[in-house]
Amino acid sequence: MDDKSIYNVLFLCTGNSARSILAEAIMNRMGLSRFRAFSAGSHPKGEVHPYALDLLKSLNHPTDNLWSKPWDEFAKPGAPALDFVFTVCDNAANEVCPVWPGQPMSAHWGLPDPAAVEGTEAERRFAFADAYRMLSNRISIFMNLPMKSLDRLTLQRRLDEIGRQLPEAS
Repeated sequence: MDDKSIYNVLFLCTGNSARSILAEAIMNRMGLSRFRAFSAGSHPKGEVHPYALDLLKSLNHPTDNLWSKPWDEFAKPGAPALDFVFTVCDNAANEVCPVWPGQPMSAHWGLPDPAAVEGTEAERRFAFADAYRMLSNRISIFMNLPMKSLDRLTLQRRLDEIGRQLPEAS
């Protein structure tokens, strides 16, 4: 992998209202000056899920710049050059993605949709907290990979392995 100072990472989901938004916030906090995260959706809902915003605010994440947007914004001229693209929901993995300039590395890191959980408010909010925990674990593993010493094929294998990790029981 190139010796870059900042890697641009795009998290994709269908609605861009929960999982991809959580991932963007997590990576932008954990990534400090090494990673810059974005999120988008194939069919964005147009708003961030209120439980996702509540959770992020309760964990002191900045939320002012989080919004639900289409993924084609990142395929336009002038968009940030992407180094990595991760799908975080099953629908996005099966959809045709735009062709990303620069051929970023990609992997599928699917997670259950917390917005689809039914039940009490506590159960629904727990689903968001659980998605946050799983994404945080995966992002932490990813960010600790020795990027400079891995060839592209080895790095791709590691990215795929991260996505195949079964969520541990809470």
